[in-house]
Amino acid sequence: MQATIKKNIFDMVDSSYDAEDSSRYFNVAMLVLISLNVMAAILETETRLYSRYKTFFDLFEAISVVLFTLEYLLRIWSCTEDPKYKGSISGRLRFVLSPLMLIDLVAFLPFYVTTLGIDLRVIRVIRLFRLFRLMKLGRYTKSLSMIQNVVKSRKEELSLTLFSGIILLILASSLLYFIEHDAQPDVFSSIPESMWWAAVTLTTVGYGDIYPVTVLGKIVGASIAVLGIGLFALPAGIIASGFASELQDKSAKSQICPHCGKEII
Repeated sequence: MQATIKKNIFDMVDSSYDAEDSSRYFNVAMLVLISLNVMAAILETETRLYSRYKTFFDLFEAISVVLFTLEYLLRIWSCTEDPKYKGSISGRLRFVLSPLMLIDLVAFLPFYVTTLGIDLRVIRVIRLFRLFRLMKLGRYTKSLSMIQNVVKSRKEELSLTLFSGIILLILASSLLYFIEHDAQPDVFSSIPESMWWAAVTLTTVGYGDIYPVTVLGKIVGASIAVLGIGLFALPAGIIASGFASELQDKSAKSQICPHCGKEII
């Protein structure tokens, strides 16, 4: 009897996107709850709104935390149904330390931390961690899951572009330091200080608070700005290619049920 209940709960809270009604309804309910929680966390920063509806916000937060805690405990209890987490203690420990479960824990843990008599100045910072509930959406939505799959499948290429960006950032800040230091000793006072200019230039933001004034500095700065456009075009192309491959694989694996007309994955 207990084994059957555990299997049913596991099927319900499992993050796979099957056609089971219980799992589908559970996913939709959690999506709505997470979205409402994130919206509430944002609205609470409006002081007048929060002071007027404080009781409602606090009650909604308490109910949400109870539901998130219950979900968390049910996942831990039923996780041994997954062959990857076999073992009453060791399996559950591995499951608790998995990335998704750590996100789930951070999503509701601040509520309990704020009840331990912590300094009020710290409470406001800790409460912001409730926005981590937004990251829980990845467990319940196919679109965010697809993004995760794309990043995972292209992690080597993306890591290479990130490493190239770091190298270019260091080279750009070093060049401008040696070129502009004599002309602007207060602005380009060191290579770490020059990294701010290099970062905003490579990202093509260009705040204008720091800029080269020498002729050579302007030439190098313009070249670096052009390189920045190409640098950020690389990961965009990699991710676009990953999405195309993911959608192609999904289309190849998908079938349409001849009886109900729904997609079979």
